[in-house]
Amino acid sequence: MSSQHITRIAFTPGEPAGIGPDLCLQLAQQDLPYQLIIIGSADLLRQRALELNLAIKIKAFNPEDHATTHAAGNLTVFNVDLIKPVICGKTNRLNSPYVLKTLSTATQGCIDGLFDAMVTGPVDKGIINDAGFAFSGHTEFIAEITGGYPVMMLATPGLRVALATTHLPLKDISAAITPECLNSVISILEHDLRTRFKIPKPKILVCGLNPHAGEKGHLGTEEITVITPVINTFKQQGLDIVGPLPADTLFTPKYLDTADAVLAMYHDQGLPVLKYQGFGNAVNITLGLPIIRTSVDHGTALDLAGTGKANLGSLLFALKTALIMTSQSS
Repeated sequence: MSSQHITRIAFTPGEPAGIGPDLCLQLAQQDLPYQLIIIGSADLLRQRALELNLAIKIKAFNPEDHATTHAAGNLTVFNVDLIKPVICGKTNRLNSPYVLKTLSTATQGCIDGLFDAMVTGPVDKGIINDAGFAFSGHTEFIAEITGGYPVMMLATPGLRVALATTHLPLKDISAAITPECLNSVISILEHDLRTRFKIPKPKILVCGLNPHAGEKGHLGTEEITVITPVINTFKQQGLDIVGPLPADTLFTPKYLDTADAVLAMYHDQGLPVLKYQGFGNAVNITLGLPIIRTSVDHGTALDLAGTGKANLGSLLFALKTALIMTSQSS
């Protein structure tokens, strides 16, 4: 990027009845070293500002304004109209098309170069599916628009965990862990650690799928038939990759102190450890896409919406990570 360019980050607040709008308004009270563009309803933000008793000046997004960073007390909004009025803490499936439109608008804006990165707030997957939309998560939705092979990685200071599979029922995971899947995920993870995070030769630890990494085939054979052969292929190519390791002992200082990332086989194998270590100070990063996308690590917190008690920690870390990734990808 040239010295004249100011990074422009789009933020989608997510579920309108949750804490996403609160986070926007709390964040707007700070000076920020980038342009922050909210993709959402200006009317909703005005309403929530009144409920939170926060003074805010909302202005419409001007794509020609490349010269100013975010100033406290202001909020720049790329307006997307709500479908139904919002009551804090009460979801309405009829607003699901609004949520999806904010995501598609931000994603397309990144593709078109209007935004340098996008950060997403929490959505309610169940409500979106109840409205008749097949929605398994941000990762998959954004990848359908951008193309690429999405790899979900969560990070907190001192730990990065990527996933071989994401939002699948437990009964379907073994069949989904194929040589093709692992080859794609490991290739993208290694590539993006080098290019997005500037780690010259990343060290990756790979979890086994089964307890004790299969116990030499006595507790499952996926390690022998699928995971180990893929790892050996990457070792032959010169990658610093270790595994498959038992997940119950991998997440210890003996291994993590020298690792740059862990590859878990499924969602609830790796993420509980990461969220225990860094909840509220973690970020969800989608690798393998032609755009930069990060997200908060928490849910909609409907019970906190409109109370002023929403915690900005994860959003600030997600924005900081997106800013770093844009600078390192330039």
